[in-house]
Amino acid sequence: MEPIADAAITDPIGFSAGAVHAGIKKDGLSLDLCIVASDRPATAAGVFTRNKVRAAPVKLSEERLRAGRCQAVIVNAGNANACTGERGMSDAQRMTELAAAKLGMSARDVVVASTGVIGVHLPMELIERGVGRIELSPKGGHDAARAIMTTDTRPKEAGLRIRLGGQNVAVAGMAKGSGMIHPNMATMLSFVATDAAVAPSFLRRALAEAVNGSFNQMTVDGDTSTNDTLVLLANGAAGNSPLDGSDRDSRTFADALLQVTAELAKAVARDGEGATKFIEVVVEGAASVDDARRAAKAVVGSSLVKTAVYGADPNWGRVLCALGYSGAEVEERKVDLRIGEVWLMRGGELQSFDRQAGVRALSQDEVTIAVNLNIGSGRGVAWGCDLTEGYVEINGKYTT
Repeated sequence: MEPIADAAITDPIGFSAGAVHAGIKKDGLSLDLCIVASDRPATAAGVFTRNKVRAAPVKLSEERLRAGRCQAVIVNAGNANACTGERGMSDAQRMTELAAAKLGMSARDVVVASTGVIGVHLPMELIERGVGRIELSPKGGHDAARAIMTTDTRPKEAGLRIRLGGQNVAVAGMAKGSGMIHPNMATMLSFVATDAAVAPSFLRRALAEAVNGSFNQMTVDGDTSTNDTLVLLANGAAGNSPLDGSDRDSRTFADALLQVTAELAKAVARDGEGATKFIEVVVEGAASVDDARRAAKAVVGSSLVKTAVYGADPNWGRVLCALGYSGAEVEERKVDLRIGEVWLMRGGELQSFDRQAGVRALSQDEVTIAVNLNIGSGRGVAWGCDLTEGYVEINGKYTT
């Protein structure tokens, strides 16, 4: 696998994108409407929020992706089109029709995603004019990544090149998310493209596997959005034999997809609203992979752990507390724990440690908390960020 320098979702063959400032965001400058499209029909899969309050674009896109195909995605930022009733569904449908007319395809082959303020109707006149001004290009991926941002401070993009059956294949994607991030499927919004040929059933399995090891292991604030959407398009332009999950090439593709989604998930965690530090929690020796992931996510999601990291306070009992309520099998007498290189517990026994060394470990821009439960062979990783006054400041004034 070879990382793509300055990766964009349009790196795979046959993909183009374009973005404009349609006026949905009121700053008068920011890109806020984009289209990403394949030049040929593509196999597609998606995962969506498990929140029972679900935005109109989530409902529409989930229904369309049941057919296992999609050729384009239209996305707006600044307005979530959530809790907007029948008009919201009509507006989501209209967005796909506008994109389809521009691209010369059926609206059934277009899905839609929205992000922003909940409970406000879309300004469809602005969107209609904006779609007319979008110019798609193979160089438009970076603009698309900026157009899906809300409180994000920077775009999030990642990509890899791999060899499948003697053919060069690219897997690349983009994501947005900074707050209201506690997925049980994906992140706020993410889109991944590949020029690999992939059978629909295997594409769905590979995406589910990747999400479980990446976006589902990332949290900022414990709130699962109404709009979480992850869409994967595979257009087959690379010319490889279609992957069906039965060979080594299929495993290579699945590994690449996991790596790309993990990089995107970590980028979201690093850009958490008000965050000053990135946190990685590694749990080993768990009874199962699921247990390890469950434990790691409980620790990184703990408000008490997050505030301790922010204040560089080596109050490590908070980590043990989170492990204990995580739902994973935990035996206190077996636990090993360290923060950075500072050991705090071995085999359940307290270790004498230099408090200032603990403070220094927690004062880094990136903080690693490592746990070994010493029960089995399960391993899991989770990512998050510290919790600061900045988070309260951003969200206390989000609509004002």
